[in-house]
Amino acid sequence: MRNLSLEPLDRPEGMPTHEYAHRRLRQAIMVGSIRPGESLTIRGIAEAMESSPTPVREALRRLSSEGALKVLDNRRIMVPKMTVERFGELIALRSVLEQHAARRAVPHVTERVIDRMAEIDQAQDGAIARADNATALLLNQEFHRTLYTANPDQILMPMVESVWLQLGPFLGIAMEHVAQLYFVDRHQEAIAALRKRDADAVAAAIDLDIREGIGGFERSAIEHLLRLAGQ
Repeated sequence: MRNLSLEPLDRPEGMPTHEYAHRRLRQAIMVGSIRPGESLTIRGIAEAMESSPTPVREALRRLSSEGALKVLDNRRIMVPKMTVERFGELIALRSVLEQHAARRAVPHVTERVIDRMAEIDQAQDGAIARADNATALLLNQEFHRTLYTANPDQILMPMVESVWLQLGPFLGIAMEHVAQLYFVDRHQEAIAALRKRDADAVAAAIDLDIREGIGGFERSAIEHLLRLAGQ
């Protein structure tokens, strides 16, 4: 097993160690720092986090319940392997969930929220330009999260983020080997539709953003990327 390298993550004052461990490991999975099928140990994760094993165990328990990790019989932990079929299911589910979340959010979106989304999209463009894949993925998630959580009654984010977690390791592989994932900035289309409060157009832009990006890969391309990752 290779030495685990985790992206830095600010720790708010007063955050319990187990919560910080969960957030940091969760972020690592979402940005593809851990490969599909990669085997981990509690000791190795604790060393990477400069933490004791106890908060790591709690973080792993939570991530396992979210579908991001699988606990093996030998007490090792593994990111579930990706298959073409599983990938297709996750993309389809992501599209359904996020179109619904987008539609429900539109009546609650303010100009301030839209301006914030425009700032995030610009920052993501900058991260892509400098090949900072981890930051680009995190900003993409922040763009979508900012929209969906504008709805004060939303209950979908845990489900949406569970799908993000399960796709994250494959997204990391894709961004290493594919020069350009997005040929049309569907975020800009979503922003324009939000300014018009056009819920149908917002949902359509979100659907295309998902399906034309990573979701637009053909079966052969997915299989090739999985082979590159040793799947």
